[in-house]
Amino acid sequence: MGRGAYALARVAVVVRAPAGPLWWLGVLSAGTGALVPGLTGRRIGLLAGAALFILAGAAAFAARRGRYARLARGASRAGRSVFLQDRAVTARNWRRGRRWWLTAAFLAAVGSCFAVPAAAGLAMAGTATGLWAKALWLGGLERRAEALLWVRTDWAQGSPAAKAVPGYLTTGLAAGDALPGGARRRGGATPPGGVTVGAAR
Repeated sequence: MGRGAYALARVAVVVRAPAGPLWWLGVLSAGTGALVPGLTGRRIGLLAGAALFILAGAAAFAARRGRYARLARGASRAGRSVFLQDRAVTARNWRRGRRWWLTAAFLAAVGSCFAVPAAAGLAMAGTATGLWAKALWLGGLERRAEALLWVRTDWAQGSPAAKAVPGYLTTGLAAGDALPGGARRRGGATPPGGVTVGAAR
């Protein structure tokens, strides 16, 4: 997995990073659509949106799960010289790198309300729900293995399950400031600079 010092980001945190923005932008878009009659009418728009919510959520949850599971099974222990990136830094870096994509998705969802009210917004919210569910699923893998899953930040520029990612690294469950599944660890102190040096055993 490489020698020397390098930064690691939690896999579950990267997975759930888009969920917050997608949820709120989707809800806002759907709320806007509820105020617009649209070409199909509100009732059809909401029914279509409900179906898209379920389909998008299921697709987001299922996407690449086999790849995540294979990488988790083949994970190796992280060295003591690694830098564990704070969960807030990981989420912020992902959102900053894709802020224009999120903006474009929101504007497209709002614009589609004039055709099918609320449908695209509910699809965005469904995608967010699916990503949260996948993060929880990853948390289950971590608890059963009694090890947290990490990925090198220079490998996972697009996705922690991308082809460019050769494998994951693991630490003990006490490492970093996020619980299994990526939720914030209550009462955990955030280190200066957003990283912790050394992997918890």
